[in-house]
Amino acid sequence: MSSDITPKIDPTPDSEKQDLKDRINKAVTTQKRPTVTVLSSLLSIEDELGYIPDEAISIVAEYNNSTINEVWGVASFYPNFRFDPPSKNTVEVCWGPSCHLVGATDVIKAVLDELELDGEGDTIDKIATFKFNTCLGACPQAPVMSINHRMYGKISAKQAKSHILELRKNINGSDK
Repeated sequence: MSSDITPKIDPTPDSEKQDLKDRINKAVTTQKRPTVTVLSSLLSIEDELGYIPDEAISIVAEYNNSTINEVWGVASFYPNFRFDPPSKNTVEVCWGPSCHLVGATDVIKAVLDELELDGEGDTIDKIATFKFNTCLGACPQAPVMSINHRMYGKISAKQAKSHILELRKNINGSDK
């Protein structure tokens, strides 16, 4: 009886790239939509990875019998697609009419200040991605903020700042 004594080797950049390509291929080839398109393929990849890596463009082009330029045209047309890995957390503040009328501006300012951002985007430490949201679907609870899809309604700027501090504390093990 023999046992496998192959040493476990940490992934190399090549094996990580192959794993990424395998995940992209799986996302594209296992779509459950009745009609597979360039857009549906890109959406499947973003669902799987949280973003669309460079490698995905050529894979989608080949799978959909399209050109790289056609795929890039679709991918770059939609502003919600990401082309770099997402941060660990997503923070959204509604700025729709209901939220705007009852204080979303102050909440947005507090969140952006605490994240050290000037607008939408990722924090330098990749702890959070901030997004404006036109409607989080909770108008009676305005103003509304979402952290990783958990909703916080009737939130004040002070409460929003507190939630961001707690988010950082949970990630870093300390306050900032």
